[in-house]
Amino acid sequence: MEAGLHDRLHREPTTKAGIVHLGLGAFFRAHGAIYVAEAGGWGITGVSLQSPGTRDRLKPQGWAYTAVELGPDGEKPQVVTVLRDVLVAPEDPQAVLDAMAAPDTHIVSLTVTEKGYCHEPSTGRLNRDHPDIAHDLENPLPRSAPGFLVRALALRHAAGQPPFTVLCCDNLPDNGRVVRGVVGELARLIDPALADWIETNGAFPSTMVDRIVPATTPADLDRLEAATGTRDEAPVMHEPFRQWVIEDSFCGSRPAFERVGVQMVADVTPYEHMKLRMLNGTHSSLAYLGYLAGHETIADTMSDPVFAHFVRRLWRDEIIPALTPPPGEDLGAYAEALAARYANPAIRHRSWQIAMDGSQKLPQRILGTIAESRAAGRAVPGLTLAVAAWMRYASGRDERGAAIEVKDPLAPRLAALWRDDPAQTVAGFLAVAEVFPPALRDDAGFAANLTAALSGLVRDGARAMVAGVEAVG
Repeated sequence: MEAGLHDRLHREPTTKAGIVHLGLGAFFRAHGAIYVAEAGGWGITGVSLQSPGTRDRLKPQGWAYTAVELGPDGEKPQVVTVLRDVLVAPEDPQAVLDAMAAPDTHIVSLTVTEKGYCHEPSTGRLNRDHPDIAHDLENPLPRSAPGFLVRALALRHAAGQPPFTVLCCDNLPDNGRVVRGVVGELARLIDPALADWIETNGAFPSTMVDRIVPATTPADLDRLEAATGTRDEAPVMHEPFRQWVIEDSFCGSRPAFERVGVQMVADVTPYEHMKLRMLNGTHSSLAYLGYLAGHETIADTMSDPVFAHFVRRLWRDEIIPALTPPPGEDLGAYAEALAARYANPAIRHRSWQIAMDGSQKLPQRILGTIAESRAAGRAVPGLTLAVAAWMRYASGRDERGAAIEVKDPLAPRLAALWRDDPAQTVAGFLAVAEVFPPALRDDAGFAANLTAALSGLVRDGARAMVAGVEAVG
C-alpha cells in the first residue's frame, strides 16, 4: 500500500511542518491541506483530538492520501502529500503541545466543528460549565481545542517565543473574533498576564471556507482502488468547487495563499455571512425538511421540484434581502451556482451528516437571518419552517414514528422538550438560551409562527408544508 501510493506522488521530505492543524477530518484534508500543498514550502502536522482512526489509516501510507474530485463528468483523483505527522491528543497531549510550541510552527489551524470551541453559540462566550473546560482549568494537559491553544501559547510565552497565528476554518460567524474571545477568556482564568500577552501579540484572522465534502464510504474505497490499482484507506471525496477567504492578518510567516486562489482580504465578514446564510443556512433547511420527507441526500432533495423551488424562494425572498453583498459578488448568481452544486448527482451528501449538531449550527446559519428580518419587518416563513423541522428532527422520531439517531451535544435535553401540544414544544425549545438569542426568545409573533409551522409538520408532513410555503411565495 505505502509503496503504491508513493509511486504516484512527489514528496517533499525536507519541508518542515510549519502548520499544526487541530481536527484532521475529511473537510480540512479536502480543502485547506490542498491549498497548503499547492502553495508549496510548507508541511502540516495533523492532530486528532478524539480518536486514533485517522492516524492509524494514514500512517501505513506515509501520511499520503487521495483527494477525489466528484464532478458530473466523472472522478478526478490527486494524491496529497503535505502531511508530515499525525498526533492523537488523548494518547499524548504533551506531544501536541510540544508541536504547537515549536519555534518552526507559525500557524495553528482548526476544523473542530462548531461544538469544538466549548462556547455558547447564541453569545459566542466561553461555556465555563463545559466539562472539558472545567478539566482544562485544573490541569496543564488539556482536552479541549481552546485548552490546547492556551497551554501552547503559554509555553511559547514562557520560552520568549512569539505566538503562532490561530487560523479558524470552521463555520462560525466572525470565527477569528469568536476564537480570540474564547481563548482570551480561558487564558485570563488561568493567567491574566498570559491573556494580556495574547491580546497584545496574538493574531486570529477570520476566514470563510467553502467546499462540499461528503462522508467517504467503503464503496468509495473500492471504486478508487479499481480505478488506480492502489488501496487507499484514507481518501476524501469533494466537489469541484472550492473557496477560501482569509483576513490577511498574521503575526508571523504564512504560505503564499494568494498564488493558489485564496482570497486575502481586509474584512471577511460579508463573505462569511454570504456563505453561512446562503449555503449553510439552506443546506440545513434542506437537510431537516428533506430528511423528514424521506430524501436521503441533498441531491435527492433537489431532484424533487417542490424542494428545488422552495430553496430558490428562500434565497430570493428571505436570505438575500438580509445580506450585504461582498465586493464584486452577485448574490443571485451565487444562489444559482449553489443550486447547481446541490443538484450535482456525483455528490451524495447525506442529510444526516448535515443535520448533526443542529443546536450549534442554527444560530449562525438560520436564526441570525430570522432575527434581523423580523426586526426589519420582513416575513420569513420558509426559514421558520426549517427551524420547526429541526425541532421535529431533534425529537428523535421521524414522520412515521421511527427512531432517529440524533447526534447533538444537547440531544437528550432537546428530545425531552417534545410535547403533544406544539405550543408547549415551541415554548420549551425557545427557552434554550444556548440556541435562541433573546430577540427570538422574547418574540411572541415568532413563537406563534413557529407553533403554526410545527403544527403543520405534525399534521401534514414536511413535503406538504414545503409546497405550501412555495405556494404563498
